[in-house]
Amino acid sequence: MKKYLLPAIKLTLLSIILLSGIYTLISLGIAQAMPDNGKGQKITQNNKIYYANIGQSFTNDQYFWSRPSAVAYNAAGSSGSNKGPTNPEYLQTVQARIDTFLVHNPGIEKSQIPVDLVTASGSGLDPDISIEAATVQIKRISKIRNIPEKEIKQLIDRNIEKPLLGLFGPDKINVLKLNLALDILDQSL
Repeated sequence: MKKYLLPAIKLTLLSIILLSGIYTLISLGIAQAMPDNGKGQKITQNNKIYYANIGQSFTNDQYFWSRPSAVAYNAAGSSGSNKGPTNPEYLQTVQARIDTFLVHNPGIEKSQIPVDLVTASGSGLDPDISIEAATVQIKRISKIRNIPEKEIKQLIDRNIEKPLLGLFGPDKINVLKLNLALDILDQSL
């Protein structure tokens, strides 16, 4: 028994040191090298502080809508819904999102709705939407804010974030940054 117990204890102690100590210190060191020391990307506008790297709920018709969240945008509990594409409850939820979007965006057909506007991300905290998801909302926002569609399209184009090193991931738009820029555009007109 001693033959097996001593190596198991040594392996456990080594794992604790490596995974709880050294790995944590390496992660902390990398975070300290990042902007804002890894505490998140903060944006201050009108004396309010926003975190741009955490998804937030935007469902007001005068704003670009954000991607749905399975955790109600609660950063303390990041997760997806874990319901598969054949789960009846999941299908009802997606259909309800589609129906809501169509009611608020007359003239848009179901086939024009990008998937990221009706499905939650894996983390439930995705702060970004696709270019298509922003573009499909232009008519609604233009009508409500009385801003020409062309100017809103230019605003979208200015807020496109390219993939990391031009390789990793698709073009995307941070919804918070876009909506804050939309408020500034609306105030300047």
